Amino acid sequence: MSSALFIIAAATLFALYLGVRARRGHDMDLEQWTVGGRSFGTAFVFLLMAGEIYTTFTFLGGSGFAYGKGAPVYYILAYGTLAYILSYWMLPPIWRYAKQHRLVSQPHYFARKYDSPALGVLVAVVGVVALIPYLVLQLKGLGIIVATASYGAISSTTAVWIGALVVTAYVILSGVRGSAWNSVVKDILILTVVLVLGIYLPYHLYGGIGAMFHAIDIAKPGFLTFPAKGSSVSWFQSTVLLTALGFFMWPHTFGSVFTAREERTFRRNAIILPIYQLILLFVFFVGFAATLKVPGLTGGDIDLSLFRLSIQTFDPWVVGVIGAAGVLTALVPGSMILTSASTLLANDIYRGAINRQASDTQVGKLARWLVPVVALVAIWFTLQGGSTIVSLLLMGYSFVTQLFPALIASLMHQTRATKYGAMSGIVAGVAVVVVTTTMHLSIGTMFPSLPDSIKDANIGLLALAVNIVVFGLVSGLTQSRALAQEHA
Repeated sequence: MSSALFIIAAATLFALYLGVRARRGHDMDLEQWTVGGRSFGTAFVFLLMAGEIYTTFTFLGGSGFAYGKGAPVYYILAYGTLAYILSYWMLPPIWRYAKQHRLVSQPHYFARKYDSPALGVLVAVVGVVALIPYLVLQLKGLGIIVATASYGAISSTTAVWIGALVVTAYVILSGVRGSAWNSVVKDILILTVVLVLGIYLPYHLYGGIGAMFHAIDIAKPGFLTFPAKGSSVSWFQSTVLLTALGFFMWPHTFGSVFTAREERTFRRNAIILPIYQLILLFVFFVGFAATLKVPGLTGGDIDLSLFRLSIQTFDPWVVGVIGAAGVLTALVPGSMILTSASTLLANDIYRGAINRQASDTQVGKLARWLVPVVALVAIWFTLQGGSTIVSLLLMGYSFVTQLFPALIASLMHQTRATKYGAMSGIVAGVAVVVVTTTMHLSIGTMFPSLPDSIKDANIGLLALAVNIVVFGLVSGLTQSRALAQEHA
């Protein structure tokens, strides 16, 4: 066994050990399994939310996007920062309401706020559909990391199966607590690796960060600026807006809000997390460093840029440490996604639509049984191939962002929003996403006569605009009918 493969294997086994040990001393009922008994302090909540920053998306997708696209990669840095600013005001009232009503999932919140079990089921379906590509993203990244870092000793397919088995095992046993414990190790290791790579590689290969950008600008003029068409400034602005609004709409991120012990946690994190996000710059530096040193990667292979450069620069044991960090960036978010998806299916679809009399014990058992089912579905999609890591994530964001208008309306003290309006808006927005995604449509292909600045806008915003219009119209009509019936 090579030193790289040994280190990766050790990290995987340690993740399994931590994930299983996290259940010790706790009766893993539904509330403990899904939201950790609402007992997590600032540090654990911070790490669960920071898990959204450091996934395989940023580790591979961020560096790969910098390698393949150049300046547009900075949208990854911008949207998270904007989302954390929004969280300062948005998350505390959500947490207060969830604690008061003992909520354990995102659809649970919508169903209770709008007094509509049907809306809860709809939100759960949207959440599961969005989570599958996100879980595929983690498994796809895991396969790339292990296969590359092990110098081909372990195939991508084998790595996907092993990683899925590990994360399935500790999710069944420990739920969100397993994710929280592993997130501590993951963030320490990934921060160390990212900082070292992001500083060392530009200085080692180019003589400095400034010198690196100067060399790229000479070799590839215009690469470090936004193109006039395609991934232009309007694409950047619209994508940042779309993903910032959808950031906390992911079921597993929304659910992490419920784990907090007190609401001050969110305001502290809203101050710290944007600063923490700056570490992403060093991920980008690795991708930029690879543009001239590992030329020729195209399509989905751009996600390999970080490891291709690392392999040709470092000894195998260093590559193994980098690979171990990468494995954890897949396992930790993957475990949170598995917990959320199985909870949505059991608590919000089964209990919400099929058996409303099901007890928490029954729902908890069903959720655990569904974990391997969700994992198998994700494995199947992963092994089908296709799409770069960034493309997978942007598709999922287009789905979950459709929940944002209904959420904001639910936070208002006085609102004319109705459950019918919320459901109609979500359905309309999701329908637009499905049609445009399956038919590979963009605003430019649909409206070719528009100015380039509008044609380049993210298609997800069109879906969101349709959602808001339908939400407002249907709410107005149904609210008027409700008032008329009250007066009659």
